[in-house]
Amino acid sequence: MSERLKVGILGGTGMVGQRFISLLENHPWFEVTTIAASPRSAGKTYAEAVGDRWKMDTPMPEAVKDIVVMNVNEVEKVASEVDFVFSAVDMTKDEIKAIEEAYAKTETPVVSNNSAHRWTPDVPMVVPEINPEHMEVIKYQKERLGTTRGFVAVKPNCSIQSYAPVLTAWKEFEPYEVVATTYQAISGAGKTFKDWPEMVGNIIPFIGGEEEKSEKEPLRIWGKIDDEAKAIVPAASPIITCQCIRVPVLNGHTAAVFVKFRKKPTKEQLVEALRNYRGVPQELELPSAPKNFIQYLEEDNRPQISMDVMYENGMGVSVGRLREDTVDDWKFVGLSHNTVRGAAGGAVLCAELLKAQGYITKK
Repeated sequence: MSERLKVGILGGTGMVGQRFISLLENHPWFEVTTIAASPRSAGKTYAEAVGDRWKMDTPMPEAVKDIVVMNVNEVEKVASEVDFVFSAVDMTKDEIKAIEEAYAKTETPVVSNNSAHRWTPDVPMVVPEINPEHMEVIKYQKERLGTTRGFVAVKPNCSIQSYAPVLTAWKEFEPYEVVATTYQAISGAGKTFKDWPEMVGNIIPFIGGEEEKSEKEPLRIWGKIDDEAKAIVPAASPIITCQCIRVPVLNGHTAAVFVKFRKKPTKEQLVEALRNYRGVPQELELPSAPKNFIQYLEEDNRPQISMDVMYENGMGVSVGRLREDTVDDWKFVGLSHNTVRGAAGGAVLCAELLKAQGYITKK
């Protein structure tokens, strides 16, 4: 009998579901035993359900090929098979909210990649290196749901991973105004160039809903738990304004960022703060945690997706081109892997943190 926790993947046939499955191959704590998807995939083996739509660079793990896909809507049946689930379902926001809470009410923890619950006041939205203490709001969520073990936890939007950790590392210098432009890969839309040939050699200066998420979600991550309200209250600053652009790159979101500080740091202080930044995942040596969360690159032409997107197996953040600005104080370029750190990998790290904190256990 395996000592690993039994994991279900909700929405396992889509791109993020596939990324979960590839990242969890040989995971020391978690084992994928159940895959659920839409009724049209149910009853087929995972290999049959995905067919020629496997989008990862690495082959489909042998261990999942013959798993018979379950109907994600048969909540009790799926939940009875697992200790907890990762959610990557492709539904409307209201449907996602409902189905994730339905799983939680079966006493099954849900760690979600979806955006539906990111602003539910008692649902923690966590980057484990930044705000692990937000998991404490789960006790209030359990009160509301009437559960002892079940809850929903989420990770934030993929694009903010390229700059929110940097601003967190610089918190002591009090950043108060941020202007960011993100250049986002097509896998963020669940696409490859085969699916989206019109993106070859093209840029689209609009990604629906993305700018609002990029401006507001960091403030929730930097917020505090209000015990009276039984909710996470977002921080008031820094003020962030953002533009989000889709670019012809498969994986990796790049951000060009301008920052104003109340305290006036030197370049050396800023670089040192990045290189020294560590969080709870590094202290606990969680299996998916990058040893060094943020790297600073001195070369003028870095970070580059072709060279840096897989830094720390795609779980690290790369920063370069830090220089003084004529309008703001400092500017830099950040890079993170949008489907590893920004999606499935970030959720796996959240689940590892939840296990380490005692929120996820064997049923």
